[in-house]
Amino acid sequence: MRQLEGRPLASFGQRAAAFLLDLAIGFLLFLAASVATAYLLGDSLTFHVSGLRIRAFEADPTRPDLRVQLTFFEGLLGIAWWVAYFGLSTYATNGLTAGKRLLHIRVVSLVHERIGLWHAIERALGYGASLLEFGFGFVQYFVHPNRRTVHDRIAETIVIRDRR
Repeated sequence: MRQLEGRPLASFGQRAAAFLLDLAIGFLLFLAASVATAYLLGDSLTFHVSGLRIRAFEADPTRPDLRVQLTFFEGLLGIAWWVAYFGLSTYATNGLTAGKRLLHIRVVSLVHERIGLWHAIERALGYGASLLEFGFGFVQYFVHPNRRTVHDRIAETIVIRDRR
């Protein structure tokens, strides 16, 4: 923690923009992986995004028994995808998701030199806790003296501006 003294914290705008960029990148990766998987299975793929139905391609008439239907923001598959995307990318890059890298901010651990896998997974799961009660966990950025949100406190992390 002493190494963080004097390091500027990331602004709320930087953090929000990085999160939105990560959502967009994660969605595109999910879409690409889903289409590729369904194509390899020779099946049709239907996406439901906020009530909008998008048909990726038609079903193979020779295999009417196999049908893949994905709902992106609901269910265990969506949760598993987001935990994997945010958790593994934070762990593999030591605090830099694609969005954070683009905005020059970084997640750092308050207790370890490097972000551990469990810290990264905890932080990814903590996004759900931050979304509870209409996103109040994100708004706590403005209340906490070190600008930490609920998911930061769960994973014992802080977000700083990255030195380049």
